[in-house]
Amino acid sequence: MLLIQGPKGNICNECIAAAHQVMEEALPGYAEQTADAAGKKQKESPIDMDKLPRPKDIKEYLDQYVIGQDAAKRNLAVAVYNHYKRLYRKDKPEDDGVEIEKSNIIMVGSTGTGKTLLARTIARLLDVPFTIVDATVFTEAGYVGEDIESILSRLLQVADYDKERAERGIVFIDEIDKIARKSDNPSITRDVSGEGVQQGLLKLLEGSIVNVPPKGGRKHPDQDYVHVDTRNILFICGGAFDGIEKKIAQRLNTHTVGYDSVQNARRIDTADLMQYIEPQDLKSFGLIPEIIGRLPVLTYLRPLDRDALRRILTEPKNSIIKQYVKLFEMDGVRLEFTPEALDYIVGKAMEYKLGARGLRSIAESIMTDAMYEAPSSGEKEFVVTREYAQTQYEKTAHL
Repeated sequence: MLLIQGPKGNICNECIAAAHQVMEEALPGYAEQTADAAGKKQKESPIDMDKLPRPKDIKEYLDQYVIGQDAAKRNLAVAVYNHYKRLYRKDKPEDDGVEIEKSNIIMVGSTGTGKTLLARTIARLLDVPFTIVDATVFTEAGYVGEDIESILSRLLQVADYDKERAERGIVFIDEIDKIARKSDNPSITRDVSGEGVQQGLLKLLEGSIVNVPPKGGRKHPDQDYVHVDTRNILFICGGAFDGIEKKIAQRLNTHTVGYDSVQNARRIDTADLMQYIEPQDLKSFGLIPEIIGRLPVLTYLRPLDRDALRRILTEPKNSIIKQYVKLFEMDGVRLEFTPEALDYIVGKAMEYKLGARGLRSIAESIMTDAMYEAPSSGEKEFVVTREYAQTQYEKTAHL
């Protein structure tokens, strides 16, 4: 007889078998459901290299939803592919002494350039648990705010509390630049939302066993902790790093000494200094070296120009214009935007420097009245002209 000890009691193997038989008799289909669940868990566990999309496949998929940013797409595709090859190798270990390290990613780019969209789209392609967290809400343990462990609580929730599935998920930490160290001298004051949070993130990024409260927060001190291994979780960090161009410019200027450096300076694109970003710039901005070392893949996103914004409006599979067309189509109305109306929306987004994120808010303010009237109007066609777009937007702006 085998006695199995639980947190509040013991049970023998014979009682487990008897309980299983009772469940089979009381619930029709219980045996099949149990077998299916066990088979599914076993099937989902290993990484299937034959089904894993290659870097080119990943980039082609991203191209359908994200306009431009080819450099970021390529870097992201390679890093994600290598990460899941690493997991495949762990499922089939070989005794050659080679251990592939995890390649966490950091994406730098101004607001509205597509950092979050890239991470979300890749997670959808790979069908893995994915969660977005905002670094600005985190503080050191013991202070008002969220603990670092709540990141993993959210990932567990997304994975329906399947720990093994959560341990192969993707976490996107947004606004990573907001936890930069506030001072070059860390001993001046307690930087509980800056360097303190960076120190807390280290154990997650490098890979360790973390005690995670499944319900999250500190309100349930008696809850059982889930032990989550973060070694196989891919962390993607993103941030605008507003003002880091000055750090990059200073570094580039310090290298410009002599005739050859003058020639090099002419080749520098001063309109897009972000493409020259290096890890030392992140350190100058306020990220601690340990964090930078745990984020070995550094990529950047270009600022969006007028042409890119125009394409974003109409070309992606789930573009804003296609969404509005589908909404009106469900009411039996054919919606059309004139090219001049689209140019007006893009012009406003450029004027306010809102990036792609601003396109939606501008379009929403233009389309609200039409979406209110169209379902009851009985009209079969609605055309958005530049005059209509300007009138509606200015009316909303004055409210």
